[in-house]
Amino acid sequence: MTHPIYRVVGFDIVSDYTLRVRFDDASEQVINFHSVLAGELFGPLRDQELFRRVKIDPEVHTLVWPNGADFDPATLHDWPQHAAAFQEMARRWEPVQAG
Repeated sequence: MTHPIYRVVGFDIVSDYTLRVRFDDASEQVINFHSVLAGELFGPLRDQELFRRVKIDPEVHTLVWPNGADFDPATLHDWPQHAAAFQEMARRWEPVQAG
């Protein structure tokens, strides 16, 4: 089984926690990340200043943040298929952030 390879080629900040992400196959996703921002890695991105410091990593071609948070570009590309699983993980991570 092959895993599709996608590259993030651009993004725009649409609103709080929401990005329009463009891919090398000319597709795009508008993703609101708010519901998955929990836990040690993603929780700090609730800080809008940090969230807005998102960049594209030139080597792995995905979104990255200064605290080391990132998402696989294939996950971003197919976000509607993965969002519920990330939201469930965020619910489990929440006590880690609060603790």
